Amino acid sequence: QVQLVESGGGLVQPGGSLRLSCAAFGFRFSSYDMAWYRQTPGNEREFVAEIGGPGGTLNYADSTQGRFTISRDNSKNTLYLQMDSLKPDDTAVYYCRARGAWGDTHWGQGTQVTVSS
Repeated sequence: QVQLVESGGGLVQPGGSLRLSCAAFGFRFSSYDMAWYRQTPGNEREFVAEIGGPGGTLNYADSTQGRFTISRDNSKNTLYLQMDSLKPDDTAVYYCRARGAWGDTHWGQGTQVTVSS
């Protein structure tokens, strides 16, 4: 059974940092493209960053480029998102997404990130 479990969210002051983790279970993690998305109430889910499976190709949203770093540890079946220089606009529920070569897509349950003084 495919499962993605996010952790690491919380409350942080503007300018601070957080590191999100996404533990993956039930599929061949190293072969899947992995990504982070975020969503605020009343809005669609927004792309944050992506890292390819086999080659590890990176892609970032314009709003997160230079502040966020996506990475993966295939030996631990875990995806990470290091978030630095956080802004109030980064407040959202952050979701982990896995996508296989055949287009099968899986989502985690999300973790809340709140940036506020």
